[in-house]
Amino acid sequence: MNRYVARFIACAALAAATLGFASPGWAEVKSETLDAIKKRDQLICGVDTGIPGFAFQDSAGTWQGLDIAYCRAIAAAVLGDPEKVKYVGTTAKVRFSVLQSGEIDVLIRDSTHTLTRNTDLGLATGAVNFFTGQAFMVKKALNVAHVKELDGATICVITGTTLERNIADYSRANNIKINTLLFDKSEEAFAAAEAGRCDGYTDDGGSVAAARSAMKTPADWVILPELISREFLGSYCRQGDERWCILVKWVHYAMLEAETLGITQANVDEMKAKSDNPEVRGFLGLENDYAYRIIKAVGNYGENYDKYFGPLELPRGWNELYSKGGLQYPLSWR
Repeated sequence: MNRYVARFIACAALAAATLGFASPGWAEVKSETLDAIKKRDQLICGVDTGIPGFAFQDSAGTWQGLDIAYCRAIAAAVLGDPEKVKYVGTTAKVRFSVLQSGEIDVLIRDSTHTLTRNTDLGLATGAVNFFTGQAFMVKKALNVAHVKELDGATICVITGTTLERNIADYSRANNIKINTLLFDKSEEAFAAAEAGRCDGYTDDGGSVAAARSAMKTPADWVILPELISREFLGSYCRQGDERWCILVKWVHYAMLEAETLGITQANVDEMKAKSDNPEVRGFLGLENDYAYRIIKAVGNYGENYDKYFGPLELPRGWNELYSKGGLQYPLSWR
């Protein structure tokens, strides 16, 4: 057999076995991480310490947010119960070491996918679940309309991220000087900006929208129009357990596929029972019951974006489905 054909067949078999296409389901997956999760009957998910939109605790102490939805979806897929999750809040500075040490099973914490994190840190990437770029929010009173006008300004920044280098590169390229004030936690940076210790805040576009919503008077703050980088956010796993990372990746594609097919948390039971669309029947069929569990537990991607970023008044933009001009494209489910 041609070695390239053999390699293709092997890769196809791996994906099929991992996703249940050639087996009864997740039970057949061989993964150290998955075995540990099943043994403890709980997923340990690394998330942000607290930021609206991505991961935060509501007034009742319940975790909410887009990243939380992914943790719940994974638990629903592999354990049959979205509540079987332990959330571990991690700062940007320690998030990757916490994953490397095995303290968490997966990191879903508004983290940019980069080459160095994939290679130097020995981490494997899941799917990109949020397309954005580095944005700036400043006080309206500063009378600034563009990032290039921030020469001499001081901006609050989270340490241990790609943000500091982006600012340095942008400043050098535009012959300006943007000063930074560093913080470990988002909430500390928000408070410092509110207190006037810096002129604004910078982060990925979703987090900047969250920062604005956290201000006492959001209308006093403006988000500048430019993005100075590409910050494509997604989950991380440890290298060496490929099947686990494939599983994590396809949870995202399940949520996208559901939105593409018009399947929601509210109608998933009816669609499963009555739809005569072959794509819907294949997606929600018995051999792929984990897809049903994911959507039943958390809904599709669009539902979660609207739920968590709608209140922040952040348009979907790049995070629209490909059919609506966005970058979110579900891979083929067959």
